[in-house]
Amino acid sequence: MNIKGKLMDAAGMENTFRRLAHQVIEKNEGAENLVIIGIRTRGITVAERIKACIDGIEGCSVPMGVFDISLYRDDLEDLSSEVVFSGSEVGFPVDGKTVLLCDDVVYTGRTVRAAISEVMAMGRPAKVQLLALIDRGHRELPFKADFIGKNVPTAAREGIAVRFAENDGEDAVYIYDK
Repeated sequence: MNIKGKLMDAAGMENTFRRLAHQVIEKNEGAENLVIIGIRTRGITVAERIKACIDGIEGCSVPMGVFDISLYRDDLEDLSSEVVFSGSEVGFPVDGKTVLLCDDVVYTGRTVRAAISEVMAMGRPAKVQLLALIDRGHRELPFKADFIGKNVPTAAREGIAVRFAENDGEDAVYIYDK
């Protein structure tokens, strides 16, 4: 991986999460009907950080769950030997709720499609919203994030690496050549 540049440092990520939390609260007129679901793997950390910000601002505890969208992927036949299903953990109903799906990077839209399929298999939410730390473009499916930390138009040969202190020892977002 040839790193081309740093797009966000720890302070930038912290500010971005705080801004995104305020946007979520404003758009939903509070957090009363909100549930948060992180898409495994790095979407979990995004969800945890958004939840912490919203809980702090609203003085509540928004329910949070985890999706493993592996079984909903549309390319399972191609990846059957590589797919490891870690399971989903959602201990609350989604019926009538605003479901905030969280991921680190939105790219083709295929992960979003799979996550929405899993939400709909669980019940009938009032709304499904998408929050992504980075939107790098190149959509193959017509999904647009409701809340985006940063738009980073990339070339096909480029990638985005989101690093979290919990897993990687630092908070940062990098752009790199594949």
